[in-house]
Amino acid sequence: MLAIPLLFALPLTGVGPLPQDPARLMPARIERYEADLGAVRRLGPLDWSNAALDRMEAFLHVENQALLAESGFENFGLDDRVDYSLLRNLLEHEIRELGHERTRQAEVEPLLSFAAPLIALVDARLVRELAPAAESAETLDAAVRAITALRAEWKDAKPEVRPTVAGRAAERCEDLQRALSGWYRFYADYDPGFTWWCEEPWGRLERALGDFARHLRKEIGGLDPDDPTQLLGDPIGREALLDELRFEMIPYSPEELVAIAERELAWCRARWEEAAAEMGYGDDRAAALAAAKEMHVAPGGQPEMILMLAQEAVDFVERNQLVTVPELCKDSWRMEMMSPQRQKYTPYFTGGEVISISFPTAGMEHGDKLMSLRSNNLPFCRATVHHELIPGHHLQGFMSQRNNTHRRPFRTPFLGEGWALWWELLLWDMDFFPTPEDRVGALFWRSHRCARIMFSLNFHLGKWTPQECVDFLVAEVGHERSGAEAEVRRSIQGGYGPLYQCAYMVGGLQLRALHRELVTEGGWSERDFHDAVLRQNSIPVEMIRATLTGRAPAKEHGPTWRFDDAR
Repeated sequence: MLAIPLLFALPLTGVGPLPQDPARLMPARIERYEADLGAVRRLGPLDWSNAALDRMEAFLHVENQALLAESGFENFGLDDRVDYSLLRNLLEHEIRELGHERTRQAEVEPLLSFAAPLIALVDARLVRELAPAAESAETLDAAVRAITALRAEWKDAKPEVRPTVAGRAAERCEDLQRALSGWYRFYADYDPGFTWWCEEPWGRLERALGDFARHLRKEIGGLDPDDPTQLLGDPIGREALLDELRFEMIPYSPEELVAIAERELAWCRARWEEAAAEMGYGDDRAAALAAAKEMHVAPGGQPEMILMLAQEAVDFVERNQLVTVPELCKDSWRMEMMSPQRQKYTPYFTGGEVISISFPTAGMEHGDKLMSLRSNNLPFCRATVHHELIPGHHLQGFMSQRNNTHRRPFRTPFLGEGWALWWELLLWDMDFFPTPEDRVGALFWRSHRCARIMFSLNFHLGKWTPQECVDFLVAEVGHERSGAEAEVRRSIQGGYGPLYQCAYMVGGLQLRALHRELVTEGGWSERDFHDAVLRQNSIPVEMIRATLTGRAPAKEHGPTWRFDDAR
């Protein structure tokens, strides 16, 4: 059995925030913006409606014009200039995103031609206009008739739309159903006259909206409305990808990033073949991977293994003086077991302050149990426990709650995931992985990060289907098929941004380039570098570089840092 390390002794101590320059002006401005934005967003449950988009656009333009009119920029210190650039970048991105959202809404409006009067009911209550009962009943009844007429029309001429558009229309139909339910409950029974007029037509409309959403998925989109595990994403296209990259301060095209990923993947394959040879498999990467996958603990043994690997990582970074780890951070993380339902989206453990352990349960089908055991083997876990806990996400989250907290609106996965990925790169270079089996586990994940760039960008460019993404992960990385399906489902349906999966390796490469600039060539210590990065909070790495190198951004700053260090 694996040895379980003892918990650290009390008392617990943390590390507080660094003192901030009292002359800084931007933190208060950013906090006010975040509060105002929250107030605008809370005005309505239908953030895609034209009224909601108009409200948001008006708010953002006022904020942006006020920021551009700022006359004191030239007198700002370095930190305020960075904060100014971050807020300006965020405002411009949100304005561009509204344009893309209007395009997405225009695509579904022909499928929801009955919806405008219903949306108006919801919007009227949000601005405190009370609903006239008889007129509201007529609006509800008319919507039922309009839905019935639309379905009859489609029997003769079904609209030709992409499955993703039909699925998006169905989701917005369900959004509308929920919003109207809230509208109805506000009046029903509290206003007897309203209930007398509206109870019956609302009952029919509520059923009609649910049936129509199902019809959109099945009959118009060719989807299975009863299969929540089907692979269906909504590609955003090249123009929107370029806008997202500009926002993340990545001055590369999607095609350039795919080329970088292909180069990094080739490096991984070469190292993988070397490890396979050490294991006695020649250059057979698949055989070496299969052997590593069999190195899993018995059912019930995964928490003990996680504890052992977590302590191993802490010991390593402290022994090598790589980063400051507060005692409270070491003591304050927790474990939970991941549900079988969630494992359909997340086949591997996830972390932060709480590490959620993915491992087979007794009720799983036999084949799924075996795939889950193989997917959560010791070499795979040794390469990622430090990613999720210390020095990765848990340490990062701990410090971001204590430093530059006003930068919450600028959170980016290119630092959030890039930080954890950077430790995978650095620990590899420091020979953290002692055996060829461990190196195979590390290379599996490193290859996976490269593959994430390739499949996610190709999907959003419209070049690959979800199934092609799955096949690529199985063939080129070595995923179990269930794990590959879960990975793709999580990437395109799990609520992540379109660049989230790309951000792991790209953010790690950014930090590798900054580490070379400041540590390898600039003489910083490892600990000073990593502590300084953590104190900046989760912002684009280009802005961290500006702060740590003293390069104050100009008022009209745009992304310029070509960080890729070709091998």
